[in-house]
Amino acid sequence: MRKLLTLLSLSLIGYLSASAQENNSFEFGAHVGYNAATVSTSTQTNSNYRSGFNIAAFGDYFFSDRWSIKARVSYDQKGWARGYLTNYNTGQSFETDYHLNYLTIPLLASWHFGSKRNWCLNFGPYAGLLLNAKESKFNTDIKSITHNTDIGLDLGIGVNIPVASKVKILLEFDGQAGFTDVFKVDQGYSIINSRSSFNAGLVFDLK
Repeated sequence: MRKLLTLLSLSLIGYLSASAQENNSFEFGAHVGYNAATVSTSTQTNSNYRSGFNIAAFGDYFFSDRWSIKARVSYDQKGWARGYLTNYNTGQSFETDYHLNYLTIPLLASWHFGSKRNWCLNFGPYAGLLLNAKESKFNTDIKSITHNTDIGLDLGIGVNIPVASKVKILLEFDGQAGFTDVFKVDQGYSIINSRSSFNAGLVFDLK
């Protein structure tokens, strides 16, 4: 009986120790990625994507072995290609590309799954602060007619591939769908940001 109690005690200590290593741990990292950005309205989605990139730094706090809270800060290129710019004085319209660049901050819940919990599903809100906005036909700054914030929902899935004891390679697909209108002037309908990205980076484990 004493041996059994000793074995059970050691097993419990080992379990609690392993749980402590998983809980209250912290990871940080950085990634770069390819952006495919467009906009949508209440009636259609723009099929002409602007190609761009993002670069980001993030921190991931684990409060259980399966769940964490991830905060990210990124430079994010959005906008769309082959849109139209209209001169309301003459009625002329010109084809142009819209370049909207943001500082984006998502706050995400992350569910870690798989036999080794290397996969993660991220979801939550984001807020974007407009850094600059231009159209390409006349290289006109359009920031004054564009809303300064972009609010929406972020959803992504990724995998962390261990390459050392505390270093992992991150591969991720991430999507963002906005809720707020891009332009201040009422167009009769809302023009809303949307973008998908494929990201690669490094994750460092501090536990």
